[in-house]
Amino acid sequence: MKKEKIAIIGAGICGLYLGWKLSEKGHEVTIFEKKKQIGNEVCSGLFSQRILKFFPQSQKLIENQINFVILHFPKKTAKVRFSKKILLMNHWKLDKLAASLAKKAGAKIVLNCKKKSIPEKFDKIIGCDGANSFVRGKLGLPDPNFRLGIQGFTPLKITGQKKKNSLGFVEVWPIKRGFIWKISRGKEIEYGIIEKPKKARKLFEEFLKKNNLHLERKNAALVPQGLIIPSNSKITLCGDSAGLTKPWSGGGVIWSLIAADFLLKNFPDFLKYQKEIKNFFGIKIIFSKMAKKLVYLLGFNLPLVLPKNFKIEGDFLI
Repeated sequence: MKKEKIAIIGAGICGLYLGWKLSEKGHEVTIFEKKKQIGNEVCSGLFSQRILKFFPQSQKLIENQINFVILHFPKKTAKVRFSKKILLMNHWKLDKLAASLAKKAGAKIVLNCKKKSIPEKFDKIIGCDGANSFVRGKLGLPDPNFRLGIQGFTPLKITGQKKKNSLGFVEVWPIKRGFIWKISRGKEIEYGIIEKPKKARKLFEEFLKKNNLHLERKNAALVPQGLIIPSNSKITLCGDSAGLTKPWSGGGVIWSLIAADFLLKNFPDFLKYQKEIKNFFGIKIIFSKMAKKLVYLLGFNLPLVLPKNFKIEGDFLI
């Protein structure tokens, strides 16, 4: 394969993974990151065991295994189990691992570099710059739909067997367009919400007040949802910048990495990558939205019909 000079905009997990793999193939890769350091701090770090396929080295980062989710609807509680294990990791540490692999393979990472224009003198440009993608905007593409994710932490007050048991599951309270969650993380508990931006903060504050909770270290980030891939032979998008997050949970890491593998498989043919990614994710996004609406419909309006126990595949409902 011809050696290409590649610019990757964004040093999140998707950009770093692509930088690592493209550098291993002998390409000259430069990753531009607007922040002063590597590391995503606004993420719960719940990934299916597929993460080990992309980063076998992340085995050492596993903090716990989540066996099931408890859904608290107003008049019904249901338990959702996973056909593939869900692993709890520190996303910040995962990003650091990805950065070290990319650098070792030969990628150049430029920090504190906020781009104002599309980089010149590169053969290929890949936008991996998140929800508010600069590259997507420069291409004149529409924004995806946005939800707002907020998280915060409070000290864990339970001990003994209760503490041990609480580490193996996540609690979720569905709301109209999203949900509120609770995750036990060793010495502290994480609470969070994902909802439409105009409603998220108010609904979260109401939940915290009702449950007499005071959170520390609050963080927030936009969560995109859609599928936006340019028809461009030189510039493309991958990950959150393309709106690739799961409609039911907002998680985007595994979907981003799967999309990155499609890009690597078809590189340097961005148009073929565009076609394959639309074929792969298009139907999954439509079906996932329908499945989420059905569960919410039953949970809120027909709770007797909603099963008490069911199993899903954490990354793909089909």
